[in-house]
Amino acid sequence: MPHRNAQQLVLGVLCLLPPALNAQSIPRLASGRPDFNGIWQALGNAHWDIEPHAARAALAMQPGPVVPVPAAAVRSLGAAGSIPSGWGVVVDGEIPYTAAARARRDENRAKWLEGDTEIKCYLPGVPRATYMPFPFQVFQSESRFFIVHEYASATRDIYLKDPGPAEVDSWMGQSVGRWDGDTFVIETRGLNGEAWLDRAGNFTTSSLVVTERYTLIDRDHIQYEATMEDSATYTRSWTIRMPLYRHIDPSARLGQFKCVEFVEELMYGHLRKKPIH
Repeated sequence: MPHRNAQQLVLGVLCLLPPALNAQSIPRLASGRPDFNGIWQALGNAHWDIEPHAARAALAMQPGPVVPVPAAAVRSLGAAGSIPSGWGVVVDGEIPYTAAARARRDENRAKWLEGDTEIKCYLPGVPRATYMPFPFQVFQSESRFFIVHEYASATRDIYLKDPGPAEVDSWMGQSVGRWDGDTFVIETRGLNGEAWLDRAGNFTTSSLVVTERYTLIDRDHIQYEATMEDSATYTRSWTIRMPLYRHIDPSARLGQFKCVEFVEELMYGHLRKKPIH
């Protein structure tokens, strides 16, 4: 697609710049390590579907007289509930599901309203937290690397020394970081496998291992990659790739989006003595 080609061209040109020029254009800590401090956000439509996809009327559909139409629960949203097209962020374009896993993905997609963990304000998991339509902030020092997400106030404390296996699986998992030259690499294990990868039903299991790579292209752009390994779900490892953009407005701050209270009626309203219809 034209937009994807343009994005790849820009990133390609940046990669062709002389190493010395690239090195001088990125902020660094006193130690010389790249400085990722700041508020960042992914742009594009990967939060809808990380694979290439066309625009469509809604995620929740039902049979119509000729073609499927939006389900009653989302029909009144009109265009606000429709899905914009996206060129995808999966390298090679398609997730290499096993046959059984692809069938489960299709079932997830058909039952989006019941199954998507974002709707119920559960923590987004890794890597989904990175490309949701909300900013996140990196707090970095010589000895710490900490990420705070606006969505659901999700946090990630990145260990710089491996503490051993996670004691319990969790929504955000246990992350251990290391440096590969100027690239910060984070390996995350101990995920509970409940979080989807997007709103389109793409999913993982608790066997997932995510290896993320953060590389400063220049002061205001990060080249982000995340490689997924999960033999219970995929036939091979696969990677997503996208740029992340710094918020350069000096007034930029993370807002509060503690959405748990927003879904109380959805999840518990049926327990009222007189439910609201």
